[in-house]
Amino acid sequence: MLAARDTGVAGDVSAETLIIKAAVAVMSEHGYHGTSVRDIADRADLSPASLYNHFASKQQILVAIMERGIDELLRRTREALDAVPEDDPAGRLRAIVEVHVLYHLEDQRGTQLGTSELRALEEPVREAHIAKRLRHQRIFESVVEDGVARGVFGTPYPADAGRAIVTMCTAVATWYRADGPLTREEICTRYQELALAAAGA
Repeated sequence: MLAARDTGVAGDVSAETLIIKAAVAVMSEHGYHGTSVRDIADRADLSPASLYNHFASKQQILVAIMERGIDELLRRTREALDAVPEDDPAGRLRAIVEVHVLYHLEDQRGTQLGTSELRALEEPVREAHIAKRLRHQRIFESVVEDGVARGVFGTPYPADAGRAIVTMCTAVATWYRADGPLTREEICTRYQELALAAAGA
């Protein structure tokens, strides 16, 4: 939290981080087009002029939110995949499902915003961002395809199954409630089983 308006940032929290958190909160409530730079600045306890010292526009803030999200998800997914032997497609699918589910429950508002406001991204950033999403989706498709090739999975539609698994796991951010009957870990375990079923394990 800022010690006083425009006087600096306490601790290790950067102004950019505060602005992004504020933007996620406000855009989640009012949408990208219903949010102004002043709305974001007010939520971050900054003046609009101070905000512009860090981001040139509202669009640049949205780009930062979207790009940081997909880059982190790709990094975690690749790390999880690298930690499981290639001859264990079921284990690899479990690993990347775990990453995907827990990531979307870790920052529900941010990940929902990343899905709903893709339409608000402007070119050329939009095309490049979509390409990253497709690379992430392709990881799931490849794991399922490899499992079919190894005789571990039986689905006749591996690419479709991979896409369905990604979509299913992404959707947890829309309905999960911390006070609900299941913990995040329990949901993750269930979705791992659902993913394996979709792959025809």
